[in-house]
Amino acid sequence: MDRPELRPELPLPQLHAFTVLAEELHFGRAAARLGIAQPPLSQQIARLETKVGHPLFVREPGRVALSPAGRELLPAARRALADLSDGLAAARAVGDGRAGRLRIGFSASLALTVLPGLLRTFRERYPAVELDIREMTTAPQLAALHERGIDIGLLREPPAAEEEGALGFRTVLTEPFVAVLPSEHPLAAQRVVRVGELASEPFVLLPRAVGPLLYDRIAEVCGSAGFAPGIVQHAVEWQTVCALVGAGLGVSLAPASIRRIRLRGVAFRAVEPGTVRTRVAVAWRRGDPNPLVARLLEVVG
Repeated sequence: MDRPELRPELPLPQLHAFTVLAEELHFGRAAARLGIAQPPLSQQIARLETKVGHPLFVREPGRVALSPAGRELLPAARRALADLSDGLAAARAVGDGRAGRLRIGFSASLALTVLPGLLRTFRERYPAVELDIREMTTAPQLAALHERGIDIGLLREPPAAEEEGALGFRTVLTEPFVAVLPSEHPLAAQRVVRVGELASEPFVLLPRAVGPLLYDRIAEVCGSAGFAPGIVQHAVEWQTVCALVGAGLGVSLAPASIRRIRLRGVAFRAVEPGTVRTRVAVAWRRGDPNPLVARLLEVVG
């Protein structure tokens, strides 16, 4: 026999009353368990039987038993109530920011600094949250935030014009720059390189389009030393920049965390002046209703 489908017109309170009575097989005990008087329980069951079109219980003096229709309905009623309970619990978890899905964009170099610790702490606090991690440079992250493609961005050099706009930013860390040199380069023999010593060197840099403000910050460092970098090659990722430097194509200036990239033939040296720093920030849409955004910002501190 095919099991009946529970139609929308079967109210869940009536199904709850039905399942409790089916378990107790006694109107008095079932009413007490439901916290209602016996007459309202009888009315709930009567309404449900009217909707089903058949008696759900066999009523005899001193005895209540499930009818054949009641036995058929009981498993479906329990499934419906369990599904509702599970759905309510899941909705509460998402609404409380304890579950759901959080989409995070991050600049590749941040995998060498703040990203692992941030994700580890967030995962420990909210293990039921699904994290969708996407490697993106700064400009695509900003576009994805505006277009609601991601919920959180971890990026370098957020644009100052956004500070009071649709996006919010919170600084996570600042770090100085280092010179990236072929290991056989004469300057690699020094512990500290003056930026001006790079004036005649060919440069390998990220294209300005993927991180305009970081590109401009590096140009500012060079400009303060009296030269504009002579760029001979662009690469979208810092690891590629370092690989090209190691291949002898040129030198570079990069955030200090890039030193954690271990490539044969590449040397990293502190630079003077070391006062100019690059800023790493977390970015989000102001007023985002996703509670997970607030949870991550709490972890950032």
